[in-house]
Amino acid sequence: MGKDALGWRRLFGVMGPSTNTIVQPDFDMMRPAGVTNHYSRIFTPNADAVSNETFRAGAELIGANTLDAVRSVMTCGPDYLVMGMSAVTFFDGARGADRFIAQVKDFSGLDISVGSHSCTAALQAHGGVKRLAVLSPYWPAMNTEVARYFGDMGFSVVRDIAMQARSWTGIAQITSRQCVEALKRLDGDDVDAIIQVGTNLSMVKLAAMAELWLGKPVIAINAATYWHALRANGIMDRVEGCGRLLEEF
Repeated sequence: MGKDALGWRRLFGVMGPSTNTIVQPDFDMMRPAGVTNHYSRIFTPNADAVSNETFRAGAELIGANTLDAVRSVMTCGPDYLVMGMSAVTFFDGARGADRFIAQVKDFSGLDISVGSHSCTAALQAHGGVKRLAVLSPYWPAMNTEVARYFGDMGFSVVRDIAMQARSWTGIAQITSRQCVEALKRLDGDDVDAIIQVGTNLSMVKLAAMAELWLGKPVIAINAATYWHALRANGIMDRVEGCGRLLEEF
């Protein structure tokens, strides 16, 4: 069988919420030559009143619609799948993440990189990390799920900030200035690394800069997920300007 003219190394099928405007350009920014990203949108109504009570229900709806997006992207014959939505991969801790991966793999026959386990792999690559601070655009109830997941994986979440976006599209409107203020509040001598979750929050470039002035890993979930997908496929290209993870590991 012949090679794809542009994706001669790998074709990535990427699933992301239809409301998400950040993950697609982020992944394309980190894409090396010979790898192409094929984006399949998970139908997501744009709720204008996301709250502590409704966030999980909305995220679970996205999770339920994921397989339809997988079915669609499979028609282009991808080699590997990448999940461009993170919340659903943290539900019910490590067991929930494993269950989600197994469900997609059983359906598609392909391996997949997901945000939660990609962040764990990123932390392990850096080494010596035990105590985390977490930044999210979520609501506190979802941050609890994130902390539970990292607890299952052997880390402790010392502090977290939920930026409480009021709508799914509103996540993409959170400014760099707001993120910088949050990073300052999160950092401390009791924190080994900072993790940013929520794929519609634009943090890849900012996290890379923050690593320089904080002197510790600051991992944006989109960078971790795409790094994981590349390395899982034996693609070891270094990508500059998107953090130590893609430059060194």
